[in-house]
Amino acid sequence: MARNGSSGALIEEIPSEQQDREVSLRGYDILSYPADFTLEGLVGKWNKDDIAIPRLQRRFIWSQGRASKLVESFLMGLPVPPVFFYQERGTNKLLVVDGQQRLRSIVYFFSGKFGDKDSKEGEVPFALVDLDEKSPYLEATYQGLKDNDEEAFNKLNNSVLRSFVVKQIDPQDDTSIFQIFERLNTGGVVLQGQEIRNCIYDSPFNDSLNELNHYAPWRKIFGSKAEDKRKRDVELILRFLALFHMGDKYHKPMKQFMNIFMKDNRKSTTTAITGYEKLFKETCDAVLSSLGEKPFHIHTGLNAAVYDSTFVAFAGHIKKFSAKYRSARSRGNIRARFQQLIVTPDYGAVVSYGTTDDVSITKRVKLANKALFS
Repeated sequence: MARNGSSGALIEEIPSEQQDREVSLRGYDILSYPADFTLEGLVGKWNKDDIAIPRLQRRFIWSQGRASKLVESFLMGLPVPPVFFYQERGTNKLLVVDGQQRLRSIVYFFSGKFGDKDSKEGEVPFALVDLDEKSPYLEATYQGLKDNDEEAFNKLNNSVLRSFVVKQIDPQDDTSIFQIFERLNTGGVVLQGQEIRNCIYDSPFNDSLNELNHYAPWRKIFGSKAEDKRKRDVELILRFLALFHMGDKYHKPMKQFMNIFMKDNRKSTTTAITGYEKLFKETCDAVLSSLGEKPFHIHTGLNAAVYDSTFVAFAGHIKKFSAKYRSARSRGNIRARFQQLIVTPDYGAVVSYGTTDDVSITKRVKLANKALFS
C-alpha cells in the first residue's frame, strides 16, 4: 500500500465505507399514522414543550418573506407540505423529523415576533411581508387579524397542517429513529451520519464529542484546523471510542454500531464521560508524538480503517506508554514499525476492502497491535 498523501482530500473515500453509510438498517415494527393538528393546537403543543426540535439540528434559516408566504397559504386555503414527528418512548414528546422551518414560522407568527431572541439577528415584529401588493394580508399581524378580521383569524387558527407521527413498537427502544430521520429528513442538503446523531442523540456525551473535536493534537492528526462541515471528524472520534470499548461486540454495519454506542451513552455519568475524554486526549498525544501530523493520510486523505486500528492499538497501551515509550528512540521505533505496517499486504487488504466487515476490523486491530507494540 503506497503512501503519498498528496491530495488535499480530508477523508479517503473507500467503497466499503460508502456502502456502509448507504446500507439500510435492520427492520422494525413501526406504527405510522396521520394526525391533522390545527395550527392553534400545534402552537399550544409547542408552548407546552410537547413538541421538541433537537438542539443541534439546523437553525432556523427561512426569511420573513418566505415564512409570510407560508402563513398566507393557510389563509388562502392552499396546500402545504406535511410535517413528520417521531413519538419518543417514555415522554411521548413529538420530535421533529422534518418540517422545522414550517413549524417555527407558524409559532413565530402566532407570537407576533419573528426569529429567536437568542439568535444573532434577534426577534423582530412579525407582519406578513413580500406578498403581492394586492394581497389582503400584506402587513397583517396575528393580533391585527384577531382585532380586525375575525373570519381570517378563525380560519388561520383552525387550519390544519397535515402531520405524520411515527412510533416504534418493537423492539421497545428508540433505535429506529436514526433510520427514520435518515429517510424522511428532506432539508436542502441531506444530513449525514454524525449530523443525524447530533440531532437525535443530544446529551452530555454528544457535547463531549463535539468539544473533543477542538483538541489541538486531534486537529493535527485529522489534518485540518477547520472542523468538517459534515461532522465526519466527530464521527471518527465516536468510531474510535465505540471500537475500543465495544469492539468485541461489533457487528456490521458500522453506522448502526455507532448509533448503539451513542444511544447507550445518552445517560453516561460525568465520570464516564471524563474517562472517555482522558483516553482520547492521551491517545492523540501518543499518536502525534510517535507518528507526527496527518499519519493516516495514506493515499488521498485520512484512511478511517488505518486510523481506527492504530488508535485502538495505541489506546490499549496508553497506561504504560509514557513510561515505556517516552524516549525519542522508542517513538522513532514505533514510527518505523508503523511505516512497515502500512505497506504490509495483509494489513493493506483489511484497510482497503471490506473495511466495516467484522473479520476485517478484528484482523487489522490485531495486526496493528502486533506490529506496533509486540
